[in-house]
Amino acid sequence: MSARAAFLLGVLAVAAVLAWQAFAARGAPDPAAAGGSALVAVFDVGVLTFREGLECILVLAAITASMVGSEQPYRRPVAAGAAAAFGATVATWFVAAGILGRLSESVPALDLQAATGLLAILVLLLVMNWFFHKVYWTGWIGAHTRRKKALMAGAGVAGRRADEPAGAITRRRLLWGLALLGFTSLYREGFEVVLFLQSYRLQLGNRIVLRGVTVGLALTAVVGVLTFVAQRRLPYRRMLVLTGVLLGGVLLVMVGEQAQEMQLAHWIPTTTIGGLRALIPGWAELWFSVFPTVQTLGAQLAAGLLVIGSYAVARSRVAARAEA
Repeated sequence: MSARAAFLLGVLAVAAVLAWQAFAARGAPDPAAAGGSALVAVFDVGVLTFREGLECILVLAAITASMVGSEQPYRRPVAAGAAAAFGATVATWFVAAGILGRLSESVPALDLQAATGLLAILVLLLVMNWFFHKVYWTGWIGAHTRRKKALMAGAGVAGRRADEPAGAITRRRLLWGLALLGFTSLYREGFEVVLFLQSYRLQLGNRIVLRGVTVGLALTAVVGVLTFVAQRRLPYRRMLVLTGVLLGGVLLVMVGEQAQEMQLAHWIPTTTIGGLRALIPGWAELWFSVFPTVQTLGAQLAAGLLVIGSYAVARSRVAARAEA
């Protein structure tokens, strides 16, 4: 099966789910119905999890791309390190949840939700900033690739079969180094996701977060199988552009929610725009966090300008280096 056919099957699967949902709802689902905000949260969590998983796959693919033939067994320590990072991510989740659970005993709920929401937005802004900066991609992936080459060259295993002796100490250091590469490739993304999801966990509970993470991990698993098992060349750049656009929407929704939570916690004032109250329907507030207040709309506008501005600055720097 080609990569194009695999994506076509994925699109058809999504269309089938939407058609089934519309049939079950006897028409288009009402976004203002009960549980709508939960669906939005599941979508947001799934998009972020998939985006971070896609980045992790890109880094691991760059590390293991040259490990073919006699060097293919060296992929095992990289995979072992990634598996350990996944376990460490799960452990980090419970640690973060435990810390916030203790804080909830002494900090008011609205204040705690507002604080974790700010942390989630900072993480998402960082992800969006890194996404649009091509220098980050070349630097992060290139650093891992150079580290892998240095380990292989230092151990003197280039072109040597994995079962050939390379010295006990040298070989042990090589295996540990490759495992560390796999660990850092995955754990950094997992740590970001854990920080981001704490806000959703406090607002909607573990079940909603688990559903979104399951969706994101399922999509990541499909891409991982096609990349490492079926050895398919996927349109990673287009996938990253698509997930970047979706994350931009997630960012605007989260900023609107965060501004409203800060208003409820009396961190910032609430200035209602009377003319917009009648123009903004209730489902727009529920699904897209568009509220008729100066603070919420201003925060969403500022977030959008920040992302677009960072993209423009990055493009201008790349163009300047190309001219130089």
